[in-house]
Amino acid sequence: MLTAMNRVLLNNIDHADLRVAIRAGAAFGDGVNQLPIFPSEFEEAQRVFPIIFREENGALQPYALLGLDRDENLFLAGDRWTSDYVPVFQRRGPFSIAVGKTATSGDDEPMVHVDLDDPRVGAPDGLPLFKEHGGNAPLLDHMTDVLRTIFQGMETTAAICAAWRDAGLLRAITLQISLDDDRTYEVPDILTVDRQALAGLSGEALERLHGHGLLEGAIFAAASLGNVQRLIALKAARQAGR
Repeated sequence: MLTAMNRVLLNNIDHADLRVAIRAGAAFGDGVNQLPIFPSEFEEAQRVFPIIFREENGALQPYALLGLDRDENLFLAGDRWTSDYVPVFQRRGPFSIAVGKTATSGDDEPMVHVDLDDPRVGAPDGLPLFKEHGGNAPLLDHMTDVLRTIFQGMETTAAICAAWRDAGLLRAITLQISLDDDRTYEVPDILTVDRQALAGLSGEALERLHGHGLLEGAIFAAASLGNVQRLIALKAARQAGR
């Protein structure tokens, strides 16, 4: 996994000719069994991954469950994802976002950084970040959207999850997953959206979540747990060498 970093503020003068390759793989942090996701991703993520929650430093963070063993991503095949959706946290590649003061106004604004030590940066088969005669190339526009989603998610996720917990929708469980060979896996210390609590919502709690646009996300998270069966099938196929 990549460890060394040389993050610099991206600009169209110093990096006018910079190219970045689109690659995945364990070396780039894709070989993990859980990845953080944000509520704005739930609609797409719930079609593929189980969505679980973990408490971190007093706040809740949603995760996409990708595998059963440590460092196992059942949706990763070599250097590519096999799923129709990849969490934005991993789609960011060698790019990151940080708040800094702009040269023009001096105001704090989120700005795009790139890790120059990442082997995807400067790769001969990479895509350009800037157009030859000025302006952002499609790759940079896409990455800017990805980073915006991450930035907004980091700002809002804790409050959204707190609203779900306050409404009594989150239940602490140890997820137990049994395979056909009688092997059992446990995912401890997590929370999930409880279907019964969701179905029983009424009155002020229901109106509050619906009024703030938070009801749909909870429904998506609850529905996502059906994807545990997909994990079981993928695990069985991998063990069988298919």
